[in-house]
Amino acid sequence: MRITAARVVVTSPGRNFVTLKIETDEGVHGIGDGTLNGRELAVASYLNDHVIPLLIGRDPARIEDTWQYLYQGAYWRRGPVTMSAIAAVDTALWDIKGKVAGLPVHQLLGGRSRDGVTVYGHAGADTTEQLLTEVEHYVGLGYKAVRIQTGIPGLASTYGVGHVGTTYEPANAELDLPAESVWSTEKYLAQVPSVFKAVRDEFGPTLRLLHDVHHRLTPIEAARLGKSLEPYSPFWIEDPVRAELQEGFRLIRQHTTTPIAVGEVFNSIWDCQQLISEQLIDFIRTTVVHAGGITHLRRIFDLAALYHVRSGSHGATDLSPVCLAAALQLDISIPNFGLQEYMPHSPETDAVFPHGYSFADGYLQPGEQPGLGVDLDEEAAAAYPYRPAYLPVNRLEDGTVHSW
Repeated sequence: MRITAARVVVTSPGRNFVTLKIETDEGVHGIGDGTLNGRELAVASYLNDHVIPLLIGRDPARIEDTWQYLYQGAYWRRGPVTMSAIAAVDTALWDIKGKVAGLPVHQLLGGRSRDGVTVYGHAGADTTEQLLTEVEHYVGLGYKAVRIQTGIPGLASTYGVGHVGTTYEPANAELDLPAESVWSTEKYLAQVPSVFKAVRDEFGPTLRLLHDVHHRLTPIEAARLGKSLEPYSPFWIEDPVRAELQEGFRLIRQHTTTPIAVGEVFNSIWDCQQLISEQLIDFIRTTVVHAGGITHLRRIFDLAALYHVRSGSHGATDLSPVCLAAALQLDISIPNFGLQEYMPHSPETDAVFPHGYSFADGYLQPGEQPGLGVDLDEEAAAAYPYRPAYLPVNRLEDGTVHSW
Protein backbone atom coordinates (compact mmCIF):
# COMPACT_ATOMS: atom_id res chain seq x y z
CA MET A 1 0.00 0.00 0.00
CA ARG A 2 1.24 3.49 -0.87
CA ILE A 3 0.04 7.04 -0.29
CA THR A 4 -1.16 8.45 -3.60
CA ALA A 5 -2.66 11.78 -2.59
CA ALA A 6 -3.22 14.10 0.34
CA ARG A 7 -5.13 17.35 0.60
CA VAL A 8 -6.00 19.95 3.20
CA VAL A 9 -9.61 20.99 3.75
CA VAL A 10 -10.24 24.22 5.66
CA THR A 11 -13.86 24.68 6.66
CA SER A 12 -15.77 26.91 9.08
CA PRO A 13 -19.11 25.43 10.21
CA GLY A 14 -19.33 28.00 13.02
CA ARG A 15 -15.58 28.05 13.57
CA ASN A 16 -12.48 27.15 11.57
CA PHE A 17 -11.09 23.62 11.26
CA VAL A 18 -8.10 22.28 9.33
CA THR A 19 -8.39 18.66 8.18
CA LEU A 20 -5.87 16.52 6.30
CA LYS A 21 -7.16 13.67 4.15
CA ILE A 22 -4.64 11.02 3.04
CA GLU A 23 -5.55 8.59 0.24
CA THR A 24 -3.92 5.31 -0.75
CA ASP A 25 -3.67 3.14 -3.86
CA GLU A 26 -5.94 0.56 -2.24
CA GLY A 27 -8.84 2.95 -1.78
CA VAL A 28 -8.41 3.36 2.01
CA HIS A 29 -8.24 6.93 3.29
CA GLY A 30 -7.55 8.50 6.69
CA ILE A 31 -8.21 11.91 8.16
CA GLY A 32 -6.39 13.95 10.78
CA ASP A 33 -7.02 17.24 12.58
CA GLY A 34 -4.51 20.08 12.11
CA THR A 35 -6.51 22.92 13.67
CA LEU A 36 -4.59 25.67 15.48
CA ASN A 37 -7.08 28.19 16.84
CA GLY A 38 -6.47 31.66 15.37
CA ARG A 39 -3.53 30.47 13.22
CA GLU A 40 -5.28 27.87 11.09
CA LEU A 41 -3.85 28.93 7.72
CA ALA A 42 -0.28 28.67 9.00
CA VAL A 43 -0.79 24.93 9.53
CA ALA A 44 -2.61 24.56 6.21
CA SER A 45 0.33 26.21 4.44
CA TYR A 46 2.87 24.08 6.31
CA LEU A 47 1.03 20.95 5.22
CA ASN A 48 0.48 22.01 1.62
CA ASP A 49 3.88 23.53 0.98
CA HIS A 50 6.21 21.35 3.03
CA VAL A 51 4.61 18.08 4.18
CA ILE A 52 2.25 16.71 1.53
CA PRO A 53 4.97 16.52 -1.16
CA LEU A 54 6.94 14.26 1.21
CA LEU A 55 4.06 11.86 1.77
CA ILE A 56 3.38 10.75 -1.81
CA GLY A 57 4.67 7.24 -2.37
CA ARG A 58 5.29 6.47 1.31
CA ASP A 59 4.01 3.35 3.04
CA PRO A 60 1.15 4.52 5.34
CA ALA A 61 1.79 1.59 7.70
CA ARG A 62 5.16 3.05 8.76
CA ILE A 63 3.68 5.48 11.27
CA GLU A 64 6.67 5.78 13.59
CA ASP A 65 9.11 6.21 10.71
CA THR A 66 6.92 8.90 9.15
CA TRP A 67 6.66 10.72 12.50
CA GLN A 68 10.44 10.76 12.92
CA TYR A 69 10.91 11.72 9.26
CA LEU A 70 8.69 14.79 9.63
CA TYR A 71 10.03 15.74 13.09
CA GLN A 72 13.76 15.09 12.87
CA GLY A 73 13.96 15.51 9.12
CA ALA A 74 12.74 19.11 9.22
CA TYR A 75 15.63 20.22 11.49
CA TRP A 76 13.38 23.06 12.77
CA ARG A 77 11.54 21.15 15.47
CA ARG A 78 8.59 21.60 17.81
CA GLY A 79 6.30 24.60 17.97
CA PRO A 80 2.52 24.59 17.54
CA VAL A 81 2.48 24.91 13.73
CA THR A 82 4.95 22.10 13.08
CA MET A 83 3.48 19.76 15.68
CA SER A 84 -0.12 20.35 14.58
CA ALA A 85 0.89 19.50 11.02
CA ILE A 86 2.69 16.34 12.15
CA ALA A 87 -0.35 15.46 14.26
CA ALA A 88 -2.63 15.71 11.23
CA VAL A 89 -0.46 13.22 9.34
CA ASP A 90 0.02 10.88 12.29
CA THR A 91 -3.68 10.76 13.15
CA ALA A 92 -4.65 10.11 9.53
CA LEU A 93 -2.16 7.23 9.35
CA TRP A 94 -3.60 5.65 12.51
CA ASP A 95 -7.04 5.99 10.93
CA ILE A 96 -5.79 4.12 7.87
CA LYS A 97 -4.11 1.43 9.96
CA GLY A 98 -7.31 0.79 11.90
CA LYS A 99 -9.37 0.56 8.73
CA VAL A 100 -6.90 -1.88 7.14
CA ALA A 101 -6.98 -4.02 10.30
CA GLY A 102 -10.76 -3.76 10.56
CA LEU A 103 -10.43 -2.54 14.15
CA PRO A 104 -10.96 0.68 16.08
CA VAL A 105 -7.64 2.33 16.90
CA HIS A 106 -7.96 1.65 20.63
CA GLN A 107 -7.77 -2.07 19.89
CA LEU A 108 -4.40 -1.46 18.22
CA LEU A 109 -3.28 0.40 21.37
CA GLY A 110 -3.99 -2.56 23.64
CA GLY A 111 -7.76 -2.48 23.95
CA ARG A 112 -10.03 -0.96 26.56
CA SER A 113 -8.76 -0.13 30.04
CA ARG A 114 -12.20 1.13 31.11
CA ASP A 115 -15.85 0.90 30.14
CA GLY A 116 -16.27 4.56 29.24
CA VAL A 117 -14.44 7.90 29.09
CA THR A 118 -15.47 10.24 31.92
CA VAL A 119 -15.91 13.77 30.62
CA TYR A 120 -16.51 17.16 32.16
CA GLY A 121 -18.86 19.86 30.98
CA HIS A 122 -18.52 23.65 30.98
CA ALA A 123 -20.79 25.66 33.26
CA GLY A 124 -20.26 29.38 32.83
CA ALA A 125 -22.48 32.30 33.83
CA ASP A 126 -22.31 35.97 34.70
CA THR A 127 -23.47 35.45 38.27
CA THR A 128 -23.19 32.72 40.88
CA GLU A 129 -26.95 32.25 40.89
CA GLN A 130 -26.98 31.67 37.13
CA LEU A 131 -24.02 29.34 37.49
CA LEU A 132 -25.94 27.09 39.88
CA THR A 133 -28.61 26.67 37.21
CA GLU A 134 -25.94 25.79 34.65
CA VAL A 135 -24.34 23.22 36.95
CA GLU A 136 -27.76 21.70 37.62
CA HIS A 137 -28.23 21.33 33.87
CA TYR A 138 -25.02 19.31 33.52
CA VAL A 139 -25.75 17.20 36.56
CA GLY A 140 -29.14 16.42 35.05
CA LEU A 141 -27.41 15.16 31.91
CA GLY A 142 -25.38 12.75 34.02
CA TYR A 143 -22.07 14.61 34.19
CA LYS A 144 -19.87 13.58 37.11
CA ALA A 145 -17.51 16.54 36.60
CA VAL A 146 -18.18 20.19 35.76
CA ARG A 147 -15.88 23.14 35.12
CA ILE A 148 -17.21 26.29 36.79
CA GLN A 149 -16.51 29.84 35.58
CA THR A 150 -18.35 33.06 36.48
CA GLY A 151 -18.23 36.72 35.71
CA ILE A 152 -16.15 38.90 38.02
CA PRO A 153 -17.90 41.93 39.58
CA GLY A 154 -16.36 45.06 38.16
CA LEU A 155 -15.10 43.43 34.94
CA ALA A 156 -17.07 43.66 31.70
CA SER A 157 -16.13 40.18 30.48
CA THR A 158 -14.35 37.09 31.79
CA TYR A 159 -12.77 34.03 30.19
CA GLY A 160 -15.12 31.04 30.08
CA VAL A 161 -18.35 33.03 30.28
CA GLY A 162 -20.39 33.47 27.10
CA HIS A 163 -23.77 34.95 26.39
CA VAL A 164 -26.66 33.38 28.29
CA GLY A 165 -27.88 30.24 26.55
CA THR A 166 -24.91 30.03 24.15
CA THR A 167 -21.72 27.99 24.07
CA TYR A 168 -18.63 29.98 24.99
CA GLU A 169 -16.53 30.66 21.87
CA PRO A 170 -13.71 33.17 22.31
CA ALA A 171 -12.61 33.35 18.64
CA ASN A 172 -14.66 36.10 16.98
CA ALA A 173 -15.10 36.17 13.21
CA GLU A 174 -17.20 39.34 13.38
CA LEU A 175 -14.23 41.56 14.30
CA ASP A 176 -11.33 42.66 12.08
CA LEU A 177 -8.96 42.77 15.07
CA PRO A 178 -8.81 40.78 18.33
CA ALA A 179 -11.34 41.75 20.98
CA GLU A 180 -9.74 43.33 24.05
CA SER A 181 -10.84 42.61 27.61
CA VAL A 182 -9.81 44.02 30.99
CA TRP A 183 -8.48 41.95 33.88
CA SER A 184 -8.04 42.43 37.64
CA THR A 185 -6.31 39.71 39.65
CA GLU A 186 -7.48 41.26 42.92
CA LYS A 187 -11.15 41.16 41.93
CA TYR A 188 -10.76 37.62 40.61
CA LEU A 189 -9.12 36.22 43.74
CA ALA A 190 -11.81 37.83 45.88
CA GLN A 191 -14.59 36.19 43.85
CA VAL A 192 -13.62 32.59 43.12
CA PRO A 193 -13.72 31.07 46.64
CA SER A 194 -17.31 32.24 47.17
CA VAL A 195 -18.29 30.65 43.84
CA PHE A 196 -16.85 27.29 44.86
CA LYS A 197 -18.55 27.52 48.25
CA ALA A 198 -21.93 28.17 46.65
CA VAL A 199 -21.62 25.24 44.25
CA ARG A 200 -20.42 22.89 46.99
CA ASP A 201 -23.27 23.95 49.30
CA GLU A 202 -25.77 23.26 46.53
CA PHE A 203 -24.41 20.04 45.02
CA GLY A 204 -22.51 18.36 47.83
CA PRO A 205 -18.99 16.97 48.20
CA THR A 206 -18.82 14.34 45.46
CA LEU A 207 -19.37 16.31 42.25
CA ARG A 208 -15.98 16.91 40.65
CA LEU A 209 -15.47 20.65 40.30
CA LEU A 210 -12.83 22.15 38.01
CA HIS A 211 -11.76 25.70 37.28
CA ASP A 212 -9.64 27.24 34.52
CA VAL A 213 -7.36 30.09 35.64
CA HIS A 214 -6.08 30.39 32.04
CA HIS A 215 -2.47 31.38 32.76
CA ARG A 216 -3.37 34.68 34.41
CA LEU A 217 -1.68 34.46 37.83
CA THR A 218 1.85 34.55 39.20
CA PRO A 219 3.02 31.47 41.15
CA ILE A 220 2.41 33.05 44.55
CA GLU A 221 -1.03 34.29 43.45
CA ALA A 222 -1.84 30.80 42.20
CA ALA A 223 -0.67 29.37 45.53
CA ARG A 224 -3.00 31.76 47.33
CA LEU A 225 -5.90 30.70 45.09
CA GLY A 226 -5.20 27.02 45.57
CA LYS A 227 -5.03 27.40 49.35
CA SER A 228 -8.27 29.39 49.47
CA LEU A 229 -10.06 26.65 47.50
CA GLU A 230 -8.85 23.70 49.57
CA PRO A 231 -12.02 23.62 51.77
CA TYR A 232 -14.07 22.98 48.60
CA SER A 233 -11.88 20.16 47.20
CA PRO A 234 -11.43 21.16 43.55
CA PHE A 235 -10.68 18.25 41.26
CA TRP A 236 -8.15 20.58 39.65
CA ILE A 237 -7.31 24.17 38.84
CA GLU A 238 -6.15 24.47 35.27
CA ASP A 239 -3.22 26.51 33.90
CA PRO A 240 -2.75 28.59 37.06
CA VAL A 241 0.35 30.29 35.62
CA ARG A 242 2.15 30.58 32.31
CA ALA A 243 4.27 27.46 32.02
CA GLU A 244 7.38 28.95 30.41
CA LEU A 245 8.95 29.15 33.89
CA GLN A 246 8.27 25.64 35.09
CA GLU A 247 10.15 26.17 38.34
CA GLY A 248 7.22 28.39 39.34
CA PHE A 249 5.04 25.33 39.83
CA ARG A 250 7.30 24.26 42.69
CA LEU A 251 6.30 27.40 44.57
CA ILE A 252 2.63 26.56 44.09
CA ARG A 253 3.24 23.03 45.36
CA GLN A 254 4.87 24.35 48.52
CA HIS A 255 1.71 26.19 49.54
CA THR A 256 -1.33 24.17 48.47
CA THR A 257 -2.60 20.64 47.98
CA THR A 258 -5.13 21.71 45.34
CA PRO A 259 -4.43 19.54 42.23
CA ILE A 260 -2.95 21.26 39.19
CA ALA A 261 -3.69 20.57 35.52
CA VAL A 262 -1.63 22.06 32.73
CA GLY A 263 -0.52 21.47 29.16
CA GLU A 264 -3.09 22.37 26.51
CA VAL A 265 -0.54 24.69 24.85
CA PHE A 266 2.30 22.16 25.11
CA ASN A 267 3.61 20.66 21.87
CA SER A 268 6.04 17.95 22.92
CA ILE A 269 7.15 15.62 25.67
CA TRP A 270 10.05 17.97 26.37
CA ASP A 271 7.64 20.81 27.22
CA CYS A 272 6.24 18.82 30.11
CA GLN A 273 9.15 16.56 31.11
CA GLN A 274 10.15 18.60 34.18
CA LEU A 275 6.61 19.17 35.39
CA ILE A 276 5.87 15.46 35.17
CA SER A 277 9.14 13.96 36.42
CA GLU A 278 9.34 16.34 39.40
CA GLN A 279 5.64 15.73 40.20
CA LEU A 280 4.81 19.44 40.01
CA ILE A 281 1.44 18.75 38.35
CA ASP A 282 -1.33 16.18 38.73
CA PHE A 283 -2.93 16.16 35.26
CA ILE A 284 -1.35 16.66 31.84
CA ARG A 285 -3.69 18.30 29.32
CA THR A 286 -1.80 17.93 26.05
CA THR A 287 -3.90 17.13 23.00
CA VAL A 288 -3.64 14.89 19.97
CA VAL A 289 -3.57 17.78 17.51
CA HIS A 290 -1.14 20.12 19.29
CA ALA A 291 1.25 17.47 20.59
CA GLY A 292 2.18 15.62 17.44
CA GLY A 293 -0.63 13.11 17.10
CA ILE A 294 -1.53 9.81 18.73
CA THR A 295 2.05 8.52 18.51
CA HIS A 296 3.59 11.36 20.50
CA LEU A 297 0.73 11.92 22.92
CA ARG A 298 0.93 8.26 23.93
CA ARG A 299 4.61 8.84 24.79
CA ILE A 300 3.63 11.75 27.03
CA PHE A 301 0.98 9.73 28.81
CA ASP A 302 3.37 6.82 29.29
CA LEU A 303 5.91 9.15 30.89
CA ALA A 304 3.20 10.65 33.08
CA ALA A 305 2.12 7.22 34.31
CA LEU A 306 5.53 6.72 35.93
CA TYR A 307 4.98 9.77 38.15
CA HIS A 308 1.32 9.41 39.21
CA VAL A 309 0.24 12.06 36.69
CA ARG A 310 -3.04 11.41 34.90
CA SER A 311 -4.37 12.58 31.55
CA GLY A 312 -6.84 15.43 31.17
CA SER A 313 -6.74 16.26 27.48
CA HIS A 314 -7.99 19.60 26.20
CA GLY A 315 -11.24 19.09 24.31
CA ALA A 316 -12.87 22.44 23.58
CA THR A 317 -14.63 23.19 20.29
CA ASP A 318 -11.45 24.69 18.80
CA LEU A 319 -10.53 21.02 18.14
CA SER A 320 -12.53 19.22 15.48
CA PRO A 321 -14.48 15.99 15.98
CA VAL A 322 -11.50 14.27 14.33
CA CYS A 323 -9.29 15.26 17.25
CA LEU A 324 -11.93 14.29 19.81
CA ALA A 325 -12.39 10.90 18.17
CA ALA A 326 -8.62 10.34 18.27
CA ALA A 327 -8.42 11.46 21.91
CA LEU A 328 -11.13 8.97 22.87
CA GLN A 329 -9.17 6.13 21.31
CA LEU A 330 -6.30 7.00 23.66
CA ASP A 331 -8.50 7.80 26.66
CA ILE A 332 -10.20 4.42 26.63
CA SER A 333 -6.92 2.52 26.39
CA ILE A 334 -4.32 4.21 28.62
CA PRO A 335 -3.97 3.10 32.27
CA ASN A 336 -3.54 6.60 33.73
CA PHE A 337 -6.63 8.31 32.34
CA GLY A 338 -8.02 11.17 34.42
CA LEU A 339 -10.72 13.21 32.66
CA GLN A 340 -11.58 14.29 29.14
CA GLU A 341 -12.83 17.79 28.40
CA TYR A 342 -15.98 17.74 26.30
CA MET A 343 -17.75 20.62 24.59
CA PRO A 344 -20.34 19.29 22.12
CA HIS A 345 -19.88 20.65 18.62
CA SER A 346 -22.60 22.45 16.71
CA PRO A 347 -25.02 20.48 14.50
CA GLU A 348 -23.32 22.04 11.46
CA THR A 349 -19.92 20.76 12.62
CA ASP A 350 -21.31 17.30 13.35
CA ALA A 351 -22.74 17.19 9.82
CA VAL A 352 -19.35 18.04 8.30
CA PHE A 353 -17.64 15.43 10.48
CA PRO A 354 -19.98 12.42 10.85
CA HIS A 355 -18.75 10.30 13.74
CA GLY A 356 -19.43 7.19 15.75
CA TYR A 357 -18.56 8.42 19.25
CA SER A 358 -21.49 9.05 21.58
CA PHE A 359 -22.30 10.57 24.97
CA ALA A 360 -24.49 9.10 27.72
CA ASP A 361 -24.65 9.51 31.50
CA GLY A 362 -21.41 11.43 31.86
CA TYR A 363 -19.33 9.18 29.60
CA LEU A 364 -18.16 9.28 25.99
CA GLN A 365 -17.81 6.07 24.01
CA PRO A 366 -15.32 6.03 21.11
CA GLY A 367 -17.40 3.67 19.01
CA GLU A 368 -16.30 0.39 17.46
CA GLN A 369 -15.96 1.42 13.82
CA PRO A 370 -12.60 0.60 12.18
CA GLY A 371 -10.07 3.43 12.47
CA LEU A 372 -10.94 6.58 14.36
CA GLY A 373 -14.67 6.31 13.77
CA VAL A 374 -15.01 9.76 12.19
CA ASP A 375 -15.02 11.04 8.61
CA LEU A 376 -15.13 14.24 6.57
CA ASP A 377 -18.07 15.16 4.32
CA GLU A 378 -16.21 17.33 1.82
CA GLU A 379 -19.37 18.50 0.08
CA ALA A 380 -20.79 19.73 3.38
CA ALA A 381 -17.45 21.29 4.31
CA ALA A 382 -17.39 23.31 1.08
CA ALA A 383 -20.54 25.14 2.20
CA TYR A 384 -18.60 26.76 5.05
CA PRO A 385 -15.61 28.76 3.78
CA TYR A 386 -12.81 29.94 6.06
CA ARG A 387 -13.45 33.08 8.12
CA PRO A 388 -10.59 34.84 9.93
CA ALA A 389 -11.22 34.80 13.69
CA TYR A 390 -8.85 36.06 16.37
CA LEU A 391 -8.64 35.04 20.00
CA PRO A 392 -8.99 37.95 22.47
CA VAL A 393 -6.24 40.08 23.97
CA ASN A 394 -6.26 40.79 27.70
CA ARG A 395 -5.12 43.97 29.46
CA LEU A 396 -4.83 44.96 33.10
CA GLU A 397 -6.90 47.89 34.30
CA ASP A 398 -3.94 50.22 33.68
CA GLY A 399 -3.68 49.08 30.06
CA THR A 400 -0.77 46.62 30.36
CA VAL A 401 -1.06 43.59 28.07
CA HIS A 402 -1.67 40.52 30.24
CA SER A 403 -2.14 36.78 29.65
CA TRP A 404 -5.65 36.08 28.36
